[in-house]
Amino acid sequence: MSHPVRILREDPDFLIVAKPIGIAMHDADKGIVTAVKAITGDTHLYLCHRLDTVTSGVICLARNPKTAASVSAQFANREVQKYYLAVTDKKPKKKQGTLSGDMQNRRRGQHILLKSQTNPAVTQFFSGSIAPGLRGIVVRPLTGKTHQIRVALKSLGSPILGDSLYGGTDSDRTYLHAWRLSFMHNGKRITTQCPPAEGEHFATGAFSQWLETLGDPDELNWPAYAFPAPPSPDSR
Repeated sequence: MSHPVRILREDPDFLIVAKPIGIAMHDADKGIVTAVKAITGDTHLYLCHRLDTVTSGVICLARNPKTAASVSAQFANREVQKYYLAVTDKKPKKKQGTLSGDMQNRRRGQHILLKSQTNPAVTQFFSGSIAPGLRGIVVRPLTGKTHQIRVALKSLGSPILGDSLYGGTDSDRTYLHAWRLSFMHNGKRITTQCPPAEGEHFATGAFSQWLETLGDPDELNWPAYAFPAPPSPDSR
């Protein structure tokens, strides 16, 4: 049974909530907006970004169109800082680094990562051992494309545990969690962090110990990355 939606931070202009697994973004009857309205009594809420239905974690809903436009623009301009947590039972091809490439739709709702760099999805990560046969991964996506993290980890040979769409081993959930979200509002940086609450492997002491050893994700030695320049109009 899914956990209830939790309010993590309340502001006159926005709400930060913890989305459980299994709740869709745009379902008019059972989606995240409807669920939060039922808790808060708000009559108007606006999604600023999205998470996959199988993904849990931090999400921002605006309480007015102005805030929705501001936060959404920060997402579009890659100004929002996001960290995710994942678990895999497959050893990745490399322990840390940057994955970059265009994404292409495939059959059955899948996407694949290409080598081309026209409009790349960019995903940075660090991984470490949780327990024999299990690795924890902290992910910093620099872009926000559909299924980006799931496709990136699949391309490493380490699909997310429970992610059947991308070849992950069957488990009690898809082990992807939006851990921390940080954006600007009225000249102040708003940062909200939420540890995962669902999933047997997230609940173990071994995972908690790995997360504690990891420390502040801002302090990790993330590699520098420069986005490719857009093509010149003269080059068409």
